[in-house]
Amino acid sequence: MTAQHRRISRRDFLIMGAGVTTAAGLAACTPGNAGTAGPTRIGPKSPAVAAAERKRRAASSASTSVSLEASVNDVDLGGVAVRTWTYGGDLPGKEIRIKRGDMLSAELSNKLPQPTSIHWHGLALRNDMDGVPVLTQPEIKAGTTFRYDFAAPDAGTYWFHPHVGTQLDRGLYAPLIVEDPTDGSDYDTELVIVLDDWLDGVDGRDPDAVLAELKKNGMVMAEPSGSSMPGMDHGSMPGMGGMPQSELLGGDAGDVTYRYVLANGRISTAPATFRSRPGQRIRLRLVNAAADTAFRVGVPGVPMTVTHTDGFPVVPQQADVALLGMGERLDAIITVPDSPVPVLALAEGRDLYAQVLIQSGRPGDPATGAAAAPQLARLPVLTAKDLKATEEVTFPEKSPDVTHTLVLEGPGAKYSWTINEKAYNPNDGLPIRSGQRVRLRFENKSEMFHPMHLHGHTFQVLGKNGRGARKDTAIVLPGTALDVDFNADNPGQWLTHCHNLYHGEAGMMTVVSYVEE
Repeated sequence: MTAQHRRISRRDFLIMGAGVTTAAGLAACTPGNAGTAGPTRIGPKSPAVAAAERKRRAASSASTSVSLEASVNDVDLGGVAVRTWTYGGDLPGKEIRIKRGDMLSAELSNKLPQPTSIHWHGLALRNDMDGVPVLTQPEIKAGTTFRYDFAAPDAGTYWFHPHVGTQLDRGLYAPLIVEDPTDGSDYDTELVIVLDDWLDGVDGRDPDAVLAELKKNGMVMAEPSGSSMPGMDHGSMPGMGGMPQSELLGGDAGDVTYRYVLANGRISTAPATFRSRPGQRIRLRLVNAAADTAFRVGVPGVPMTVTHTDGFPVVPQQADVALLGMGERLDAIITVPDSPVPVLALAEGRDLYAQVLIQSGRPGDPATGAAAAPQLARLPVLTAKDLKATEEVTFPEKSPDVTHTLVLEGPGAKYSWTINEKAYNPNDGLPIRSGQRVRLRFENKSEMFHPMHLHGHTFQVLGKNGRGARKDTAIVLPGTALDVDFNADNPGQWLTHCHNLYHGEAGMMTVVSYVEE
C-alpha cells in the first residue's frame, strides 16, 4: 500500500488543518503539446484537429456571431448587492442560442484584472477552441480580445464559463442552447434555469481567498445560511466541523458553506419569474453552474418527464425530483397547473434552496417555495443511474481498445485532490489513439462525491443494467467505481477533471491525450 493510499479521514484532516500549497497552477505549466518522452501528442494546432473541424463544418448551414465582455460589475441578487465578475453585467450572462450544425463566432473582450478564457462545456468542438489555457490555447490576457470560432455538431443544453483559477465561482457563466430543428412537438415553450452557489462579494469573501484558506487551514469556510428554512434537511446526516453532509451523495456534500444559492441570478426570497398559462407544456433546461453544490430539482405537485441529460436524449422517465451535480444538465417537460408553482432547487446537504416562480393564472408568492421545499426533500430522487440513452444515440456494442483507470483521492493533509496520486500537470496524460473505443474507470477512494467531466466528447455510462445515458459529466460516489466508454473521434488534448471547482484547482485534473500512430 502506498503512502497516498494510507489516507487520513476528512475528520482527521479538519483537525490537523495542514497548510501546504498544492501543485502549481495552469499558468506555471509548459504548453500542452510540448509532450514528454513517448508517442508524439496530437496538439491543438495539429493537422488532425483541423481536419476534424473541416468535417464538422461541411454540415454547417449558418453562422452566428456574438460579442462577449468579461468585466467587473455591481449585481443585485434580489436585495443583496455584490460586486463580482460577469459577462456583460448580467447574471447569468445572456443566453446564446444556435441550431445544430451551425458555426458560432464569439469574440471575448477581457476587461477583468487577470487573464481568462471560455470553455464551452459539453460541446464536441475543435480542440484549439476548448478554452483551457496552456493545454489548448494561450490565456486571454487582461485588456485583450480572443475570438472563438467552431461548429456545434450536437443539439442540447450546454453552457460556458472560464477555465482559469476560481473564476467560475464568481458570475462568469451563461447558457448555450443548441437547438434540434426536429424538436418541439411535445412542448409549447422553454424555460432555461441556471443554478449556482454564491459567495463572491458577500461579507468580504471571494473565491480566491476561500481556496487559499482551504489550502492553508484545511477548514470548511463556514458561514451562516441565507435562503434557508427549518425542517429541510434533504436526508442529511450529522455534520463534521460544519461540512455539509448527504446520504444521497454518500457522505460529504461540499467543502465550502455558502450563504446563498441562486436560480437565474436570484436568491429565493426575490426569485425570477416566468409567465405561463394553465395546461402549457414547458421544456425545462436545467444547468448546474455551481462550484461546490449539487441540487435536487423538482416542481411541487407537478411530475416531470425527463427527456435529456447533458444534451443527449434519454428514454423518457417520470420523476418528482432529480439530482443535478455540478456541471450536469437535465431537460424535463412539465404541464403547468392552474395555479402558480415554483421550480425548486434544494442545495443537497444544506438548508438552502433557490427557485423560479412559474406564474399561471395569477402572480406567485415566493413563500410558496419555502412551504413546499421540506416535502419535496422527502420524495424519491431520480439520478443518472436511472437513465438510459435512446437507441439512436446509444453506442454500438464494442469491447474497449484501451482502458484507463483514474483513482480519485484526497484531500490528504494538504487539501490536495489527485488522480492516480498526481496533481494536475498538462504534460502528463492518458494516451489514446483516434478510432479507439476508450474506457475510463473512475475509482473514488475519497470520502466525497466527484462529478467527473470529460472535455470534447460524450461518454456512455456503463452499469449493472447495461448501457446507460450519454453524458459528459457524471457523479462518482465515495467508495465506488464508475465505468464510461467513449469513441476517440475528436483529436487533441482534452482535460478530464472533477467539476467541484475547488477539487479541480487543488489538483484533481488530468489529460486524455491523443497520440500519433
